[in-house]
Amino acid sequence: MITNQLAQYYAVNADNYDQIYGEEQRFDDLDDLQEMIAELFEGHKVLELACGTAYWTELIADVAESVHATDIVPEMIALAKTRGLDEDIVSFEVMDAFNLPDGMEGRYTAVFAAGWWTHVKREDQDKYLKMLRAKLGKDVLLVLLDSTYVDGVSTVFARTDLEGNTFQFLTADDGQRYEVMNNYPTDSTLRKRLTPHVRQIRVERLEYYYLLSCRLK
Repeated sequence: MITNQLAQYYAVNADNYDQIYGEEQRFDDLDDLQEMIAELFEGHKVLELACGTAYWTELIADVAESVHATDIVPEMIALAKTRGLDEDIVSFEVMDAFNLPDGMEGRYTAVFAAGWWTHVKREDQDKYLKMLRAKLGKDVLLVLLDSTYVDGVSTVFARTDLEGNTFQFLTADDGQRYEVMNNYPTDSTLRKRLTPHVRQIRVERLEYYYLLSCRLK
């Protein structure tokens, strides 16, 4: 589940959440990702988890039939709504990605999460994938976008727990330090974890990000 520290960190940092996308060294990766994501979601009915301020929502809305963008942090949803996206295509809701409501099966053909898988504990990942399948149904497209660990750029790890989850101390805009779990799986780890639950796994590894696409079994 989302920890209080994680939710508070993102709530405090909501106003500056998108600054990372303005870093020049990430531009090549972002250009490639925008093309890949646009191709993946064309014509889909998309459920977006942990949408943040809707940076990726805006791109997906250009090609998808519909996008229901959700986040557990109300501050993020408030900022996302200021983008002025087409209300006929995009809807927003405060929602916990770990506790999806019933009645979703058949409503979506794809589910997308950026910067989310890194916060799912290794020991909870199997259970989480089973939950997605139970809530959304078979053959739904699953796309995960997340950061890779880059020496000299990424925050060094503060500790690793007994399950192999890695934690970093991040300083928020309020000056407080928060311990945030961020896992950086290898391609082989991703494949091993997801294979029992999905098919057609494809992983694109860039310098600062990776993009995984597959379909729920």
